[in-house]
Amino acid sequence: MSDDSVLVERRGAVQVITINRPQARNALDAAVARGVADAVDELDAEGGLRAGVLTGAGGTFSAGMDLKAFLRGERPSVEGRGLCGITQTPPRKPLLAAVEGWALAGGFELVLACDLVVAGRSARFGVPEVTRSLVAAAGAALFLPRRIPQAVAMEMLLTGQPIDAERAAAVGLVNRVVDEGGALDAAVELAGVIAANGPLAVAATKQIARNTADWTAEEGWSRQQELIDPVFSSEDAREGATAFAERRPPVWRGR
Repeated sequence: MSDDSVLVERRGAVQVITINRPQARNALDAAVARGVADAVDELDAEGGLRAGVLTGAGGTFSAGMDLKAFLRGERPSVEGRGLCGITQTPPRKPLLAAVEGWALAGGFELVLACDLVVAGRSARFGVPEVTRSLVAAAGAALFLPRRIPQAVAMEMLLTGQPIDAERAAAVGLVNRVVDEGGALDAAVELAGVIAANGPLAVAATKQIARNTADWTAEEGWSRQQELIDPVFSSEDAREGATAFAERRPPVWRGR
């Protein structure tokens, strides 16, 4: 990638996306938005990639929107896709957040766009927009009450005060808390567990789980059936059953 504000590497079947502006606490500007959006497009398009991990360089996940860039007229969003191209339209494949240090404002909203979260013990999560008479408009006000108990979400949103990693784990926002500095490796390991599963089944499962809150109970069954029929009739489904019967690891082909 030509712009080093976002670094992309591959670890086996896992793509690692790093916001690389540590001198600015990984604040989000237009270049970061383009870089993250391009990376998740590659994640979805490349058959050999099965899951992604989003993180920040230098011990900070992201402090949110770059206000200096904002004053220059930049917006860290992608038309129709939201902040960094993922808050309105997350990738089809699983995306994990590896959080060290602060995940604030827009940085926190990127965390909410991810499916799983691994945090170092020093991590802090916050939605401070109201303290500047702003609104968390990139997903926190919409989705935080769906991710954690409403009373906790309302406290975070209305006070603007952050919570630490242990509290975030206790309320269900964070999947795993690890020693400081270990979030990325732990997230890549967890992503590798996901990547070992059938890719068609993982993608369909993610789509069902993310959309179910918008479906009525009756819609849910019919929508789910539409998504699972191609999976159950796929080559991979037959391969999964065959590999189990033959007591060997499955070889997924994504079809």
